[in-house]
Amino acid sequence: MPDNLHSLPDWLQRGIVDFFPNEDNDSSESNLSRRLEESTKNKKPLRVKLGIDPTGTDIHLGHSILFRKLRAFQDAGHTAVLIIGDFTAQIGDPTGKSKTRIQLTQDEVDSNAETYLEQLGCSKEPSNSILDFKTPGRLEIRRNSEWLSKLNLVEVVNLLGTATVGQMLAKEEFGKRYSSGTPISIHEFLYPLLQAYDSFFVRADIELGGTDQKFNVAMGRDVQRHFHQRAQFGLLLPILVGLDGVQKMSKSLGNTVSLKEDALSMYSKLEKVPDSVIDSYIKLLTNLDTSNLPSNPRELQKLMALSVTSIFHGAEAGQSAQEGAARLVSGAQDSLINVLEVSLSNINFPVKAFYLLSALGLCSSSSEARRQIQGGGVRLDGAKVTDTALVFNEKSFLVGKVLQIGKKTFRRLAD
Repeated sequence: MPDNLHSLPDWLQRGIVDFFPNEDNDSSESNLSRRLEESTKNKKPLRVKLGIDPTGTDIHLGHSILFRKLRAFQDAGHTAVLIIGDFTAQIGDPTGKSKTRIQLTQDEVDSNAETYLEQLGCSKEPSNSILDFKTPGRLEIRRNSEWLSKLNLVEVVNLLGTATVGQMLAKEEFGKRYSSGTPISIHEFLYPLLQAYDSFFVRADIELGGTDQKFNVAMGRDVQRHFHQRAQFGLLLPILVGLDGVQKMSKSLGNTVSLKEDALSMYSKLEKVPDSVIDSYIKLLTNLDTSNLPSNPRELQKLMALSVTSIFHGAEAGQSAQEGAARLVSGAQDSLINVLEVSLSNINFPVKAFYLLSALGLCSSSSEARRQIQGGGVRLDGAKVTDTALVFNEKSFLVGKVLQIGKKTFRRLAD
């Protein structure tokens, strides 16, 4: 737990694993509690920045942690500044990458951005959306192409002068790639500086980020100071562990729950997560009182799944999903006891879902498997599989589960 975390308001403490600067003094420059008190006294909302690069089409539960904290700031009366990184997305954040990312086109970024905003609830009332899009003064949506595309070469050179090569190589991913001889393109060094310039341009008081973004958030403070602006506070939240209970939640690992998934699929996935991650899911994805929870692990698992599903789909849909999942499990116990087994011994992992169906002989071809997935006809342990690009990385994740294609084809996956 970070020092002085207890000094922050209760609504802000939950889930925070690091914030900086974090000095025990009375200065609003280095003490976040004093900055919050100053905001209240002056009746001037803080500007809380969260930048997202729309490099994909789905927001999953791991991403939602930051958006939920941003909403908490909105509900406390502050201004959320949501930056759509339509310019920086074309460069690609090098964080967590062992090689240069493929650059996206402007059309791809724009299309992805629209799907992101829709999933965040831009067309819904505040009571039914992740962010509050309706209350005046609570949200600014900015695209960083507004200012970054207008920088001239002199301004870019000035920005580059705020950091050193040594600082860049201190960033873990860059350091590893440099040591191993893996190429680093010069434009990748620009990414943290450009997103840092965003903080200066929107005059951010606070920036939210995952723990893997500390370098970038700190760079924002440096750039603000370089341009003689009051520096932001960095506020970091953890990376959510995926459904496998081991690796971070990531679409490429096939261990995610997308916000676009229907309520039954979301609930069915969540009620099967390993016991080891339930506490963190409750803390990071729900508003449940952690001092008053069931002691029975199974009941706790079901409560977590119901709470998360209700947050993103509504209480009625969450309850319906829980009842539907119970009926599915009951039916599986009654009718699937003698389900035929199919061996995974000849499957090379990692494997894409559509290829798995074809390789196991459950679909006549990969094309047919894709059509089944796209048509909603494929389920794994009752949870609908909707992503044709879904990848299963390890055999152990699948062994023992029941794969359903259509209404009548069931196979239990065996080692």
